[in-house]
Amino acid sequence: MTRPRLRDLGISIGSFPPGPHNAITDVPGVAVGHTTLIHDAPRIARTGVTVILPRATDVGRDHCFAGFHSFNGNGEMTGTHWLKESGLLVSPIALTSTHYVGIAHQALVEYSSQHGFANTWSLPVVAETYDGFLNDADAMHLKPAHVLQAIKSASAGAVAEGNVGGGTGMVCHEFKGGIGTSSRIVKTDNGPFTVGVLVQANYGLRRHLRVDGVPVGARIPHTDVPVPNWKASPITPTSSIIIVIATDAPLLPGQCDRLAQRATVGLSRVGGVGFNGSGDLFLAFSTANPVPNGETEIMSARWLPHAHMNPLFEGVAEATEEAILNALCAAETMTGHKGRVAHALPTDRLARVMEGQVWSGG
Repeated sequence: MTRPRLRDLGISIGSFPPGPHNAITDVPGVAVGHTTLIHDAPRIARTGVTVILPRATDVGRDHCFAGFHSFNGNGEMTGTHWLKESGLLVSPIALTSTHYVGIAHQALVEYSSQHGFANTWSLPVVAETYDGFLNDADAMHLKPAHVLQAIKSASAGAVAEGNVGGGTGMVCHEFKGGIGTSSRIVKTDNGPFTVGVLVQANYGLRRHLRVDGVPVGARIPHTDVPVPNWKASPITPTSSIIIVIATDAPLLPGQCDRLAQRATVGLSRVGGVGFNGSGDLFLAFSTANPVPNGETEIMSARWLPHAHMNPLFEGVAEATEEAILNALCAAETMTGHKGRVAHALPTDRLARVMEGQVWSGG
């Protein structure tokens, strides 16, 4: 049975309306694909890869203006040095496990070569969070073919969430975590635009978890729903989150940097602190301006006045908050490596807390 998303429980975040799928794919041209690896032999696999295609046409042929922000840098997102230097996103984005960054990077280079838009080099974007609590990460389960499979399966429309793709083995606020997404349609003085967010959520303590300001984590104690047995593993529960933001608003690279920074607001609302051991890395891109690969002529670009960006900032904060909560709602209880268990957030309990049947305000 499919678990409910946050809004299926009657819980809405913020004031802006979501897009038709309440997903990053509400930004026209953006597609998402997953490859999920779950098996017990010969070694335990609870892992996978999620790929975001920024354009319906290939981003390798038509680049996107993009920006990057590191809230806490104990993590990896490849390709960001050139992204910061040039302001351009030139590849699909792959999200996976820490130990599989090199494999995913190799696959995206291969993809670029196969499609004929790599000249002499390729610097694709691959980001990670560590799934070694539930996944036997040293088994190197992911192969380049799995990444190419995720690209091939990518589509617009509804996005699978929870225990899928790169989020398969992740833990969030000491519940089962994973992939989540959300979107907002915002109104500016220059018209409406869409912002969409996708997260790979693998961070946080239960006592910090809040939903629309309510301290839900404190109202679902470990005596009711056990927390992962971190003492049985070398992994700490602070871990990481990757946040990818897409928009059709016309933004320059510096404005994409500013948009990426605002994901911090949504993360903090849910209970993210940015611990020392956390890799909290955020990327934002705009699909509005075409940037053809290999263009040799002077080009022009459109951009939103800085003073008109406030609705986008607010929309990103709202969508980030809801994307994380959608990941928590969608994820199912999982038993993995060495018999370790991450329990799902009980959505019925969440609904009762938010209705005030359990939450007393004390």
